[in-house]
Amino acid sequence: MKIYAVCGAGIGTSVLLKSNADRVLAAMGVEAEVQAVSIADAMSSESLAQIVLITPELQQQIKGIRSEVIPIDNIFNLEEIEQKLTAALS
Repeated sequence: MKIYAVCGAGIGTSVLLKSNADRVLAAMGVEAEVQAVSIADAMSSESLAQIVLITPELQQQIKGIRSEVIPIDNIFNLEEIEQKLTAALS
């Protein structure tokens, strides 16, 4: 499974979100490749991500994407990330 952690440039918030998603997925025993990417990368026609994690304020910028979009309100809240990933994976 491929998951994108998305922010505007792919080097700030997305890196923090990727790190926390990796921790949550490892604790859940789920194997997935998480990449920190920019909005442009996530919107690319060559995107292979099944799930996109993004902050709510950027969510409108990726309308029409074929991946499942999961808004994360607090990128440091591991419980929120786990709850939303669990729901998406079931």
